[in-house]
Amino acid sequence: MSDWLIPDWPAPAGIKACVTTRAGGVSLAPFDSLNLGDHVDDSPEAVAENRRRLTDHFAIQPAWLQQVHGIAVAHADPGRVDTADASWTSTPGIACAAMTADCLPALFCDRAGTRVAAAHAGWRGLAAGVLEATLDSLAVAPADVLVWLGPAIGPKAFEVGPEVRETFVQQLPEAADAFVPSQNAGKFMADIYKLARLRLAERGVTAVYGGGFCTVSDPRFFSYRRASRTGRFASLVWIDR
Repeated sequence: MSDWLIPDWPAPAGIKACVTTRAGGVSLAPFDSLNLGDHVDDSPEAVAENRRRLTDHFAIQPAWLQQVHGIAVAHADPGRVDTADASWTSTPGIACAAMTADCLPALFCDRAGTRVAAAHAGWRGLAAGVLEATLDSLAVAPADVLVWLGPAIGPKAFEVGPEVRETFVQQLPEAADAFVPSQNAGKFMADIYKLARLRLAERGVTAVYGGGFCTVSDPRFFSYRRASRTGRFASLVWIDR
């Protein structure tokens, strides 16, 4: 099976999480091999088998989403595919899932181990407030929330235009620290992890873990910037049965 990445965070007993890698599936190149995205022109049969392997291995029911770079948060339901970029649940065995290939996946849980959530945050969703919306969906005090930031494009690979920097700095002046000038005139290198931490801190969430990955340079993960025709990996969190 896949070389699962298990988040290193002090989640309470009963909270489980994992990040899939490219290994352990049946998809052929360029989706090799554990592609979980059903919207990237991979074989539907291969995607179905890859998802089956994931769900059987952990004995979970993932609630897959149709992600659109927005801020909608769905109540996780494996029986339907909601158009949203985050989901939450308090039901054991149902996994909240975020599929990515450079965007930032963020996993949430409360200290009591009664609620979990997962969010997909590209820069547009991050700027629009998807992390804040996900936090609100948990309906617990920010001080009682733990967040783990999963594999995303790193600050040495995430080149953006000045309009992206301006969008974040207008909302939060401290965000200027997350951008450094690129070697390409007029461009900036953005640190999506720092941006996420700043926005969570602004809402009172200080127990934030993870970060430090780079999907572009780490071959374990799919990366849209590295190869535009590629698969998607998933970051999942659930309450164990």
